[in-house]
Amino acid sequence: MNRWFNRRSAGWWLGILLVVGLVVWVVTDLAIPRPHSIRQFDPNSVARIETAIWRSYVNNGRVSLYRQLAGGLRSQFNTPYWRSYGLAFQASRAAFVLKEGNTPADYEAAVPLLLDYYTAVKRLSGESFDPQAMARLDVEAWAMHRNRGRYSYDDLARILAQSAGKLYGLPPARFADYGVLRAQAIRQYDEARRRNPVPKEADWQRMEQQLHWAWQSLSRVLALDRLERAGRVAK
Repeated sequence: MNRWFNRRSAGWWLGILLVVGLVVWVVTDLAIPRPHSIRQFDPNSVARIETAIWRSYVNNGRVSLYRQLAGGLRSQFNTPYWRSYGLAFQASRAAFVLKEGNTPADYEAAVPLLLDYYTAVKRLSGESFDPQAMARLDVEAWAMHRNRGRYSYDDLARILAQSAGKLYGLPPARFADYGVLRAQAIRQYDEARRRNPVPKEADWQRMEQQLHWAWQSLSRVLALDRLERAGRVAK
């Protein structure tokens, strides 16, 4: 009897320790600031993840999009585990609010979600951008994309370059190539959807390649900025 009681007690204590350990992990992950850079990533991996996210978006796959966002935040930007899911929840909710919206008032509903998202990114990354401005630019870019009769892909390229400049605190002109390449990927997406509500595999492959070039261009700009900063520090 004593032996059985001791085994049972040991099991209870082990369970308690596991629960306490999990709680400590979650609280530490969510509460303790641990800055992570958003300036270094693998362009090919980001393009692959983003293409998968676009696929989920087309198929209305909310759960898969949410998981892909969280996984991308962890693998490419070293976002802590539990925080990655919080960020992904905000971003994925905003994405579907925008998708389901039809008017400027509908799009406005995404601003608070994007504001929370960018505020969390700013806290994690240590960047000095304005979260409100980033949220507004995202909504403006979306509205521009939806209003094809009023705006061109060149207009979209400019706002994408402006958004990148705001995020990284650099002149938007440095991101002009990124903006053009990304706008071209979006154009490919639009044209593929016009041909077929669900793009074919070859279409997705072309989009992924285009996104790879866009992210590669962005990565080069950030690498050059690091070299320039290092040079200024050395002087």
